[in-house]
Amino acid sequence: MKALGLQRLRVEGQAFMEAISREGYLAYSGHKATAELQPIYQQYEKVLGPEALELTLELFRSAPAGDERRSAQWLLEWQIESQASKPLAALDEREIAWENSAVLRSPDGRVIQYQAAPIEIANTTDRKLRLGIDAARSKLVKSEHAPMRLERLQREKDYIESLGVADGYNASFEAVTGISLTSLAADCQRFLRDTQSMWDDTLPGFLRSSLGIKPADAKRSDALALFRASEFDAGFPGPQMESMVRKQVNEMGIDPVAEGRIIYDLGDRDGKRSRAFCSPVRVPEEVYLVLRPHGGQSDYNTMMHELGHALHFAYASPDYPFEFRWLGDNSVTESYAMLFDHRMQDRGWLLRYTDLRKGRVDAFLRRAGFEELHFLRRYCAKLIYEVSLYVGDVPWGQLPDLYVSLLSGATGFEYDAVDAFVDVDPRFYSARYLRAWQLQSLLNDDLTARFDADWHRNPGAGPWIVSELFAHGQRDTADEIASRTKVGKLSFAPLARRIEELLES
Repeated sequence: MKALGLQRLRVEGQAFMEAISREGYLAYSGHKATAELQPIYQQYEKVLGPEALELTLELFRSAPAGDERRSAQWLLEWQIESQASKPLAALDEREIAWENSAVLRSPDGRVIQYQAAPIEIANTTDRKLRLGIDAARSKLVKSEHAPMRLERLQREKDYIESLGVADGYNASFEAVTGISLTSLAADCQRFLRDTQSMWDDTLPGFLRSSLGIKPADAKRSDALALFRASEFDAGFPGPQMESMVRKQVNEMGIDPVAEGRIIYDLGDRDGKRSRAFCSPVRVPEEVYLVLRPHGGQSDYNTMMHELGHALHFAYASPDYPFEFRWLGDNSVTESYAMLFDHRMQDRGWLLRYTDLRKGRVDAFLRRAGFEELHFLRRYCAKLIYEVSLYVGDVPWGQLPDLYVSLLSGATGFEYDAVDAFVDVDPRFYSARYLRAWQLQSLLNDDLTARFDADWHRNPGAGPWIVSELFAHGQRDTADEIASRTKVGKLSFAPLARRIEELLES
């Protein structure tokens, strides 16, 4: 058999990613009852074996600075993640099948799909019923879902540490990504401290006016209902959402379907995940935007977010090597997604592309600032928790208590210990989200300076975004893109300032 070299690694690696991504799309969108992952890993065993890992390690250690170095970096990170996932494929198949088939019974006697439980909770105005649905969900998580997720976390951690890339799971992540978890966690601690008084001043009023409860009584299920913001539903009609989005993207000079490369999957379907996602099955030729409707402003927000992902992947340069189109720092694609979803914080955008009346915009913007502060504080606490989870300084049995303490303390909503292992995104994805938040604020300021505050409808802005941002895939890191903006450095400071402005609307 031909020896494995860089070119073969790229060709077969791309074929593997296309196969595994298509299988994931079909399963997570409800087209299949489960994912058949093991045959794919077996088919591409050569490109996910010891020889491939050795090759990428050697490339990483010897590559000079520049594109060769970043190429080796992205390939090594992909190898580590993929090789860690290979022995867990059977467990992943079992979890996907379980999620797609599991049901719970609500207090009013209805049978609810596990995947749809967050939607039901968010849309239930009767608090007693809402808490009852969440209690049924928690019971199911504790007995069936959490054990599967805990096993996966433990096995993945053990496997990656066994590779010896660095001393421990966290250190291996830092070595191949260049992201300092220690520095980012410290920034998160400062953000939580610096915004505590703002949060304490803001939370009680929204809980009282929207849900009629006190902070001491607030549960995480109440947060789902609160941020559903159903009182603004008239401003965000579901039937016109897709046409509105397409209109806005067209006005900024971008084809919203990228000449057919983007496929919109926006309907309800049994088995479809409640959490929307973008699935780049072939980059840039075939990209799916998947959303299961919740209703109202939350659908618009999610649609805009996933649209940013879809446009990014569909407009990536086809001439780039596999690793610059598929891999890289996911803080980048998340920042483009947030650049689009943050139009929901723009007065001009809201008045032009939604049915929100002028007299309601200020109230909606205040809600948007409140929601932004909540999610930033939640993800800061998530990162701090996950650093402790993976570093191993807290026994697995004590992690649920730490989870409840950190997440409840940061958000003011009481979290459930049963979610301590379910509410964990693999490989510190919370770090990608946090860095994306920071980068999108810099990019928004940059676009405003170039194309004015209404850049979202400037026909010159879209082509610039495509050529200067999307076309480069994920070749560059978030830090490198930030360095080309006026501020030049990722920080929470611009986000805190913007939140204050919104809360004063």
